[in-house]
Amino acid sequence: MSESTRKHKAEAPKKLSFAIFICSSSRYQQLKKDGEVQDASGDLIESLLKRDGHTILFRKIIPDDKALIEQSMRSVLGSNDVDAAVFCGGTGMTSSDVTIEAVTPFLEKILHGFGEIFRRLSYDEIGSSAVLSRAIAGVANGKAIFCIPGSPNAARLCLERLILPEAGHIVKHARE
Repeated sequence: MSESTRKHKAEAPKKLSFAIFICSSSRYQQLKKDGEVQDASGDLIESLLKRDGHTILFRKIIPDDKALIEQSMRSVLGSNDVDAAVFCGGTGMTSSDVTIEAVTPFLEKILHGFGEIFRRLSYDEIGSSAVLSRAIAGVANGKAIFCIPGSPNAARLCLERLILPEAGHIVKHARE
């Protein structure tokens, strides 16, 4: 690690407040129907963030609906309390995968390396299917925004290898 990177990371906030959105029509419908739902990826994301000392301001399951994802993004950008948001799910290539289309217009800067490195790391685990992911990250209004795949393995990879090591560093620069 370069000296300037080491210095920037040392100056970055260590504890952030996160919003988590699980973008899944099937889980949303099950939640509405049964009042509860299994959410392995959401549980994993929340657990890893808390283990690292971060605060979870809220966690919501929302359907794969562009307008509702846009509304969620507006709520993140309008909150003084949210430092970072994770949108989990809807990053594939089916017609219902609209998270990227909903979130991207709000981003002031896209961190292309996030998706590139995620796909490279994912390739090591699942092979060429990694090209099907459109995971992205970016910044807006001084906040870090992450759009990650919905599978628990992909969520773990994103959190452990990219988000946890860099979120504070990203927020530091987003606020400069």
